[in-house]
Amino acid sequence: MLESKVLVIKIGSNVLTQSNGLPDLDRMQHLVNQIQGLISAGKKVVLVSSGAVAFGRQALPLPEKLNPVFKKQIWASTGQIRLINQYQQLFEILNQPIAQILVTKEDFRDRKHYLNMKNCIEVLLQQGILPILNENDTVTITELMFTDNDELASLTAAMINADTLMLLTNVDGIFTGNPAEPGSELVEKVVFQMPEVSNYISATKSSFGRGGMLTKYTMAKKSADLGIQVIIANGKRDGVLDQFTTKTLRCTWFEPQKVKNAPKKWLAHGAQYYKGEVTISEGAKNSLTSAVIRSLLPVGITKIAGEFSKGDILLICDELGKKIGLGRAEYSSKSALERLGLKNQKALIHYDYLYLFDHE
Repeated sequence: MLESKVLVIKIGSNVLTQSNGLPDLDRMQHLVNQIQGLISAGKKVVLVSSGAVAFGRQALPLPEKLNPVFKKQIWASTGQIRLINQYQQLFEILNQPIAQILVTKEDFRDRKHYLNMKNCIEVLLQQGILPILNENDTVTITELMFTDNDELASLTAAMINADTLMLLTNVDGIFTGNPAEPGSELVEKVVFQMPEVSNYISATKSSFGRGGMLTKYTMAKKSADLGIQVIIANGKRDGVLDQFTTKTLRCTWFEPQKVKNAPKKWLAHGAQYYKGEVTISEGAKNSLTSAVIRSLLPVGITKIAGEFSKGDILLICDELGKKIGLGRAEYSSKSALERLGLKNQKALIHYDYLYLFDHE
């Protein structure tokens, strides 16, 4: 494990929820004390916390026959107040100010909105305030939802240039089989050249969370590719954050690659946010994926789909439809269509705003 200065810690639903579906306040207090320990040691911490539904369920019994989406919205919206109040009480005892930030996927789609959010979090951290993030479940349903809070935590870590992302769940990490089975072993390190670890992972979801270990693995790999060390560990384990500090933690650790620049970190998570699609020629594909740094020029584009404006995210595909990467449009789809296939034109995607999937 590497030294850490800026951490995003995600606490999963299963960590803060008892087996009966009600909040685990003892566990919450234990983790709050350790987070305070990290802050006192000079580290900047951002907390992404699940658990609102458990607090809502505890306070408001709802009829069985009520639509499950409505139930979730009611519990999430009423429980969010209780969850944040609980954190407020626990941190107040330790003289630690906190702030609540509720976000949706839309906040990450627009570069200007994204930078406003980044600045807000950074100012809070500079003032010694702990930002606590959660999804605004009340207004987001289905396609607008994050996969789960692992995705939100991963996006946040990239946004604030964190060096560490810690995903706390109810097992010690990724195992070579079902963690409950005797022969399963913990995968302690995931390094860049390793065979695909996802083959081991069961696709089953956790009891109270929306995502499973496969989501955690996918988000962890993406974050590690951007230069962030990732730890998947057991939040139910006593002293989990203290053991992280002393480098004695039993967990799965993802080796970080070379740190990417800030715009590429933003783009890396843009696969679901793109507004338009550009198809490029084989020559342009070879040019973009070569060792030489190049932007995407209209001469190499064979097709443009969708309406987009300057600043929107674009998906780049080759002529066989394979997804090559993502980029930020330097001008609108109208202007792009006028320049399609022409030489000596301004780049549609500048290299600084280009993220390639398999070649970075």
